[in-house]
Amino acid sequence: MPFVTTSDGVDIFYKDWGPKEAQPIHFHHGWPLSADDWDNQMLFFLKQGYRVVAHDRRGHGRSEQVGDGHDMDHYAADASAVAEHLDLKNAVHVGHSTGGGQVARYVARFGQPQGRVAKAVLVSAVPPLMVKTENNPDGTPIEVFDGFRAALAANRTQFFIDVPAGPFYGYNRPGADVSQGVIDNWWRQGMMGSAKAHYEGIKAFSETDQTEDLRAITVPTLVLQGDDDQVVPYKTAALMQDKLLQNSKLIIYPGFSHGMLTVNADVVNADILAFIKK
Repeated sequence: MPFVTTSDGVDIFYKDWGPKEAQPIHFHHGWPLSADDWDNQMLFFLKQGYRVVAHDRRGHGRSEQVGDGHDMDHYAADASAVAEHLDLKNAVHVGHSTGGGQVARYVARFGQPQGRVAKAVLVSAVPPLMVKTENNPDGTPIEVFDGFRAALAANRTQFFIDVPAGPFYGYNRPGADVSQGVIDNWWRQGMMGSAKAHYEGIKAFSETDQTEDLRAITVPTLVLQGDDDQVVPYKTAALMQDKLLQNSKLIIYPGFSHGMLTVNADVVNADILAFIKK
């Protein structure tokens, strides 16, 4: 299995498919999942002739279950370790949810300064800030994230059924076309990872202010968001991302859920492809 070891000694698992001379697309997964969450996109873009790369965040999937470093700074540094190890250049970085925060910090602090990034795509992404504060009055109350932590600590395996069976894919909406396979795959990916990494990751994705990361990004950036996202409300995420980014395009999909990269992959893939080719 392919791994890269970070500067602080953590083994990070990655996938690297396709022609090495092709333009790379590097995918960054959401909480508490793994690189496998991008299977549809990786196969789609591989067929389009791209080199596709994805890695498991530290403590997630097949990467090492270390006890520390579960914060956005380490997430971005780990992503950079993969990009440097594979010498990815002219790359498109695509991040979903927490992975969108990872992309924003990576591009701002590593990818752009190193000249490795061509474009970025933020899908249902957490920046600039999820939690409600005095300066972010439309954010989600901290009590919601405290509830996540309590549910995870009490019964992680049940919590990791309830999330995908409910708000993540919009399966709690009347008339939803529920896929048990999608729910089971979410659970499988989540249970591969470390409970500690997932517990501490809630703080990372909810309380990290990434306003300055977004302002620092100059490469063309595509922002994709569903207006029925029950995890990352579009008014406090995508609209602010579009406002803060210097060179962005925003698409808001009516009725799409937080997990639209899976349940609406045909639409999302086509729009990402068009953006990359432009």
